[in-house]
Amino acid sequence: MITDIILEVVLPIFVLIGIGILMQRAFQLDLYTLAKINFYYITPAAVFMSMYESEMSPKLLGTVTLFYVIYVTALYIIGRITAKRRKFSRGMRAAFTNSLILDNSGNYGLPINDLVFKGDPLAGSVQALIMSLQSLLTFTYGVISIQGAKTEGLYRHAIIGFLKMPVSYALILGLLLHALDVPLPVFVSQPLMYADQSLVAIALLTLGAQIIKYPLRLRRFDVYLSVALRLLAAPAIGILIVFTLGLEGIPAQALIIASGMPVGVNTSILAEEYQNEPDFAAQTVLLSTILNVITITGLISLAKLVA
Repeated sequence: MITDIILEVVLPIFVLIGIGILMQRAFQLDLYTLAKINFYYITPAAVFMSMYESEMSPKLLGTVTLFYVIYVTALYIIGRITAKRRKFSRGMRAAFTNSLILDNSGNYGLPINDLVFKGDPLAGSVQALIMSLQSLLTFTYGVISIQGAKTEGLYRHAIIGFLKMPVSYALILGLLLHALDVPLPVFVSQPLMYADQSLVAIALLTLGAQIIKYPLRLRRFDVYLSVALRLLAAPAIGILIVFTLGLEGIPAQALIIASGMPVGVNTSILAEEYQNEPDFAAQTVLLSTILNVITITGLISLAKLVA
């Protein structure tokens, strides 16, 4: 089973990331444009189609949302306690906590889900919902934690950032049209399907181009601590919550795998944007993505055995 997972899921993921790295080195790709294509077209289209074709019941949707709330809360508490014991500065506390709760559920998690479950609509819907909730968290808590609650204009920026997120609108519209059983005309559905089908390749090429920006340094203990909590403690918490909520089958497997994603690229983007521990954030993104080749292989195997 592990060999199959490596050959059919993990290796294709990292081959595409590797191609993105090579293309970035050779051509100096326009990362801003790539990110915009992903953020404003490819990912919203994939989320919309996942929700539109969703097999999630209202009960399951609520359960997945509850899972995410408990999961993020647990990681937040761990992050704050660890930061306090390590006597981090206020800025470092925010960066460290963000590295635990802001994972790469979008341009890494969605392709992983698609390859593991071979495009299963139910599994895709679960991951799309997790990614949408993660985007909401990024542009609310993620911004607030860095800027500080008393910064002038903070809440306005957070609200504006949230309102600019097309993923949220795609999620709601997809669920609404699914609930109303509204058929899509071909001139609408076909471009959305093309975007959905291109998600794996485009998202992972972009991720490879993004992470090569960050030089790998192996001297910061705090980076190792963050990565260990992100790749080991987070999935352990996810498994515990899945069993506590009584989830089984594909939803349980999808959530267990979703809990083992590496640190999100948005963590580094926010750190750079607000000049808050950008080196630490960049190192956690890069190292957790590299080491995830090991941990995600084990987690996929475990998910299929226990759920």
